[in-house]
Amino acid sequence: MKTHLLFLFLLVACTAKQEKDTSVLFATDAEETDTLQLYDLHEIQASGTIIAGTLSGPDTYYEYHGKGMGPQFCLAEAFAQSIGVVLQMEIAPDSTTLLKKLEQGEIDFIALEMPTWQTREDESLLREAIAQWWQPERVKRIQSTASNTTVTVRRHMRPVMQDAAHGIISAYDDIFRRHSSSAGWDWRLLAAMSYQESGFDPQAVSSMGAMGLMQLMPFTADAMGVPADKRFDPEHNIAAAARYIREVGQSFSDINDSEERIRFTLAAYNGGVGHVQDAQALARKAGRNHQTWHEVAPYILRLAEPRYYRDPDVKHGYMRGSETEAYVRLIMERWNQYRGSARSFSSGSTSAPAKRSLQDGEYKSVVKPAEEWTPEASPEDPQM
Repeated sequence: MKTHLLFLFLLVACTAKQEKDTSVLFATDAEETDTLQLYDLHEIQASGTIIAGTLSGPDTYYEYHGKGMGPQFCLAEAFAQSIGVVLQMEIAPDSTTLLKKLEQGEIDFIALEMPTWQTREDESLLREAIAQWWQPERVKRIQSTASNTTVTVRRHMRPVMQDAAHGIISAYDDIFRRHSSSAGWDWRLLAAMSYQESGFDPQAVSSMGAMGLMQLMPFTADAMGVPADKRFDPEHNIAAAARYIREVGQSFSDINDSEERIRFTLAAYNGGVGHVQDAQALARKAGRNHQTWHEVAPYILRLAEPRYYRDPDVKHGYMRGSETEAYVRLIMERWNQYRGSARSFSSGSTSAPAKRSLQDGEYKSVVKPAEEWTPEASPEDPQM
């Protein structure tokens, strides 16, 4: 296996139980070589999981809507599938930590573009498997696919308001009303969210595999108990999304203000609970109110910058925060539009946006658009 390849697999794992057919692939000195008990290919296959260590970033690995993305992730996942195991990713803040994890057997290999490291030349079944799998055309194809980070939704957009004169938002208003109590939301907020997700197209599907009116990801549909043949069905899709919204919202139960909790829940539905909590941690570290969206939103945006997504307080790495910030802002604006046009009849328990948010007849978001956040306009941060 050539060391100049962009993607390096350096392998080591330890176990107290397996001693056969193992070899040390990385060691700092002879003493460590004598004491480490290591997994090789057969042991990894028997366990069913292989652990990859990497750094977070748009060119390596990140999570988007709960799904792993990035060139290094895609390569590692393809190799894992080739040997019949599930890939588990571990993020480290820097390459030094990666090396330490490798030495201590916390990861099986490093998935990263890096210069040559010193390794033993002992034969390894796992190393041989990687060398055989590593075909230039295959690698090039996977990297080309992984480099396309644009997420598209195939959908036929319906009008934002089906019949404003009669207060009808969509053909699915009754379903939104029926299931709004599951979310604890005004039904018109569910409708605003659905328009943002799918444009009220029940057959909408994204390039990430999200489905239907509320763009449920497959693993979310599984968790909410939606049968595979019902995931595009409006009733099942909306009902599952409403239950999931309540579940996501519980992660922010310490936020007493209902509108603020809505904003954080929307952000987490779009970008993931972990990423939103990372932004809260950064805001708290900077002396900001981590329970107020307009104070946390700048850090949602900053999770696209290495200085922030590699901060020690950030647990989930890189995030495409501009999409999440816009998602929250647009849904809140549309909700305000809907509440001025459609009757409530809501079984939800959440109040509508406050009247004070209206200025000159138009809802004014408390969060600036992503493009308006600049270092000069942002709050001063402590050194991180």
